[in-house]
Amino acid sequence: QVQLVESGGGLVQAGGSLRLSCVVSGSTFNTYSMAWFRQAPGKEREFVASISWTGVSSWYGESVKGRFTISRDNAKNMAYLQMSSLKSEDTAVYYCAQAAKPFHLRIGTADAADFGSWGQGTQVTVSS
Repeated sequence: QVQLVESGGGLVQAGGSLRLSCVVSGSTFNTYSMAWFRQAPGKEREFVASISWTGVSSWYGESVKGRFTISRDNAKNMAYLQMSSLKSEDTAVYYCAQAAKPFHLRIGTADAADFGSWGQGTQVTVSS
């Protein structure tokens, strides 16, 4: 059974930075692409970033390009989301997700339907 556990969320002032972490167990981590999504109250889930199983390729949602960086450490079964220049509109619950199929990643904006395993989410609140 695949398990994903996020950490690193919290309260930060606008302009600040946070790094989210996601540890994955129960899968051959280095064969699955990973992604981060977020959902703010009253809004639909939004794609944030995705990264290929090798870590070579990554894609970002338009609203976070240039401010967020996704990365992974296959030796530690970890995925990360470095968030900088945070804005109040970044406030949301952030979810880590693992692709449903190995060696698969949609180019560009990821579709949540492509991801079969999800973490419980971590709250990020940006105060203005």
